[in-house]
Amino acid sequence: MPRKPNHASSIATGLLMAGSLLPLSAFAQATAEAPPSAREQALEARVAALEAVIAALQAEQQQRAAAAPPAPAAATPAAAPAAPAIQSTPINTAGFPGTRFSFGGFIKMEAVATATDGGELPDGGVARLLYVPGAIPVGGPDEGYDLDASALFSRLWFSSDASLEDGTPLRAYLELDLFGSALGTEMATNTYGVTVRHAWASWGRWMVGQNWSNFQDPASLIDSIDLIGATDATVFVRQPQLRYTQGAWSLALENPETVFSPRGGNFARISSDDNRLPDLTARWTHRGPWGHVSVAGLLRELRHQTTTGIDDASTGFGLSLTGRQIINPANDLRYGVTVGRGISRYIGIAIGPDAILDGGRLEAVDTQAVFAGWRHVVSPKLRTNLYASASFFDNDPLLAGGGAIERVGSVAANLIYSPHPRIDVGLEGRLGRRWLENGNEGDLSRLHFHVRYNF
Repeated sequence: MPRKPNHASSIATGLLMAGSLLPLSAFAQATAEAPPSAREQALEARVAALEAVIAALQAEQQQRAAAAPPAPAAATPAAAPAAPAIQSTPINTAGFPGTRFSFGGFIKMEAVATATDGGELPDGGVARLLYVPGAIPVGGPDEGYDLDASALFSRLWFSSDASLEDGTPLRAYLELDLFGSALGTEMATNTYGVTVRHAWASWGRWMVGQNWSNFQDPASLIDSIDLIGATDATVFVRQPQLRYTQGAWSLALENPETVFSPRGGNFARISSDDNRLPDLTARWTHRGPWGHVSVAGLLRELRHQTTTGIDDASTGFGLSLTGRQIINPANDLRYGVTVGRGISRYIGIAIGPDAILDGGRLEAVDTQAVFAGWRHVVSPKLRTNLYASASFFDNDPLLAGGGAIERVGSVAANLIYSPHPRIDVGLEGRLGRRWLENGNEGDLSRLHFHVRYNF
C-alpha cells in the first residue's frame, strides 16, 4: 500500500539543511572580521531561534514514529497447490514392466415381446431373452405373447497388453456379462450372477484359455439386436483351447463334449462328458479391402461310456465357409455355409444332438446350415439389416423318433439408430419356425427392442 507524503518530515529536512549551513556561514564571517557588529549579533540570534524550531520538529517526528503501528510485512506470493497424486504406486505390482491396462464394455437394456403358437416358452428360460431355435414350442396351444425386459447382456472387459524385449506381444483378456443364474426374482430385485465369457492369454503366436472356437468366424456375425442374429445356422461356441496362429492359418486343440440323444428320444440332448481326445480345428482366412473369406475344418471324437457296459466312440467332422463381402461403403453381405457329421453342438446353441445312441452305438447325425445377411447404411446415424438362416438334420426317423428336429429357420430385419457413435437404439422383428420329423411345426414371432451404450 503506498504511503502518504509526510510534510513535517520534508520541512524538517529542509530546515536541517539550512541550519547546518547558517552556523558555518556565521562562523566563517566571525573569524574573518572581529569584533561582531550588531547586525551579526542579530543574525546569530535568529540562527539560534531557527535551531530551536528544528529541534522541536525533530522531537515531534520521533514521537509520531513511535506511536504509529508497525507497517505490515510485504505479502509473500502463495505457492501453487501441488496436483493430487491419483496413483502413487503401480496399479499391478506383479505386472510386466511397460504393461498397458484397459477396460470397456457396454450397458444394454432390452425388451422382448414373443408370441408362439405351439405352447409357451418357460418363464425365466434363455429362450425368453434371445432366439433359441431348438426351443420353439411345437404341439401345444397358442399362448399369445409375453413381454420380458432385462439388462442381463451388459458386458465388462479387461485387457492387459505388453511386449517382450524382442517385440513379442503379451496379452491377457477377461470378459464378463450378467447372464448368470438368477439370484433374485422379477418380483423385486431381478438379480443375476456375473458370468465369464472370455478368459485367455496370448504370447506371440500362442493363445491359451477360453475364447471363441477356432471353428467359428466372429467377423461374419450379423449386425443384429438379438445376441447371435442368424442363430439357426451360425457356428457359436466359446470354450477352453490351445491355439497357434501363423499368418492366415490357425490351428487349435479345443475342449471336447459329445451331445447325444437316446434312440426314440426325439432329439433330447444329453451331454456325455466322456471324451478322451480334444476337438481339432483349423482355419484359413484371407482379408482385403473388399472384406474377408474364411474356411474352417473340424475333426472330433464322439464318445459315450457308462458303468453298465456301454463304451462306444465315433468320428465327427465338419467344414465351414464364411465371410463378409463389402459392396460399397454403404452395403455389405455376410454369409456362412457349414456341413458335417456329428457337429450339431457347434451350431445355433446346440440345436440338436451330435449322435443318436442306438443299442450302445453312437450314430452320428448329418447337418447342413446356411445363413446370409445384407447390411445397409442409410445415413451416418441410421442402418438396417435383413437376414435369414436355416439348418437341416438328416435323421433316421426309426432311430431319432417322430419328435426329432427335421429343420429350423427364421427371417429377421432390424433398424438401428445411433444418435451418438457410442449409443444404439434398435428395433428388430423376427419370424422363426421349427419342423419335426412327424410333420408338426411351431412358429415364433418376436419384436425385440434395445438401447445400448458402449464405453
